Amino acid sequence: MFNLFKKPAPAIETTQVLVALSRVVHPEARRDIVQLMMVKDVVVNDGKLSFTILLDEVGAPIRAPIERQVRASLAGVAGIREVKINWAVRNSPRPPIAEKIEDLQVKYTLAVASGKGGVGKTTVAVNLACALAARGARVGLLDADVHGPNVPLMMGTHEQPMAFGEHIIPIIAHNVKLMSMGFLVPAEVPVIWRGPMLSQALHQFLNDVVWGLLDFLIVDLPPGTGDVQLSLVQSIALTGAILVTTPQEVALADVVKGLEMFHQMKVPILGVVENMSYYVCPACGHRHEIFAHGGGQRLSEKFEAPFLGEIPLDEAARVGGDTGNPVVIAQPPSPAAQAFITIADRVTARAEELAQIARPAPRVFQNDPSRTIVN
Repeated sequence: MFNLFKKPAPAIETTQVLVALSRVVHPEARRDIVQLMMVKDVVVNDGKLSFTILLDEVGAPIRAPIERQVRASLAGVAGIREVKINWAVRNSPRPPIAEKIEDLQVKYTLAVASGKGGVGKTTVAVNLACALAARGARVGLLDADVHGPNVPLMMGTHEQPMAFGEHIIPIIAHNVKLMSMGFLVPAEVPVIWRGPMLSQALHQFLNDVVWGLLDFLIVDLPPGTGDVQLSLVQSIALTGAILVTTPQEVALADVVKGLEMFHQMKVPILGVVENMSYYVCPACGHRHEIFAHGGGQRLSEKFEAPFLGEIPLDEAARVGGDTGNPVVIAQPPSPAAQAFITIADRVTARAEELAQIARPAPRVFQNDPSRTIVN
C-alpha cells in the first residue's frame, strides 16, 4: 500500500555536489579541489553518491585532511545517503626541481646524519639546535625525515604552520625555527612516498619556508644514503655534515657508509658524535660502557674527521625527548646537557673553520695591489 503522505527523496543534482566540494580547500595549494580539477566521474543514483579525487601521488599525506573536509561538506547536502570516494593518481607531470637554491640567508648549513636508525640522531640535532639558540645564535631546524618525523614531538609543538601566499611560516619552539612533515600530516597517517616526492618536499621546505636570516640551519636527515641525502646536496651548499653513531661495531659499519657518501659528494665532514657512549650509575657512580666505547673516536681518527664529543646515556635526555622539553633546556646541569653544550661550542668553531676553507682567497692584482676582489 502506498503512503500518500510520504514525501519523495529530493533529487540530487551534480551541480549541488560540485558546489559542496568547492568548499574543500587543498591543504597545500590553498585552492578548492574543484578549481584544481581534482574531481571527476561524479555519479548520483538514488541517494548514493560516488566520485573520484585525483592526487599527485599514491598515499599522499593530503588525502586524510581532504577526505575529512569532503565528508563534512557533503553532510550538508540533503538527500545524500551514502558517499563513496575513489582515489586515483593524476597523470600530469610534476614540476621540475631546481638544481640549486640560492636565496637561503644562512651562514652555516649543517646536515646531521647517520648510516642507521636508532642511534639518537634526532636527539642530537634537537639538542644541538637548542644549545646553539641558547648561546644567542639564530637557528633553524629542518626535519628532513619525511617518513619518521620526530622533531615536533621532541620540540614539544604540533602547531600547523601558517601560509602567506606561496610561502610557509615556520613554527618556533625554544627559540628555534622549525619545519617538519609532522606539522602537516596527522601523527597516525603514514607518508607513503617514492623518491621524487621526497625530493620535492625537501625542496619546498628549503625554498618555500620563510627561514629569514639564520646563523645555523640544521637539517636532520633520515637514516641511510638515499634520495633525501642526494637531493639535499644538490639543492644547497652544505657547510659540513655531522655523523652520529653509537660505539658498537654494527653502528660504526653503517656510519662509515654515510661518511663515504659525503666524501663522494664533496661535502666536508664537520665531525663525529658518539651517542650512548657510557652510563654512570646514580647509586654507586660506576661508569658502565654498555655499548662498548671509543668507536666514534676510532672512526674519526681513521677518516681524519674531528671527534666532537661523546654523550652519555642519561634518563634526562630520554625524558626531554618524550616530553618536548630538550635536556639542554630542561636540565642544563645534567651530564647529557653538558655534553651537548660542549659539542655545540665545538660545532661553532668547526663550522667557522670550514667556512674559512671554503671561502675563496681575495684576488690581488700585481700591477695595482689596491684593486682587491673577493670572488
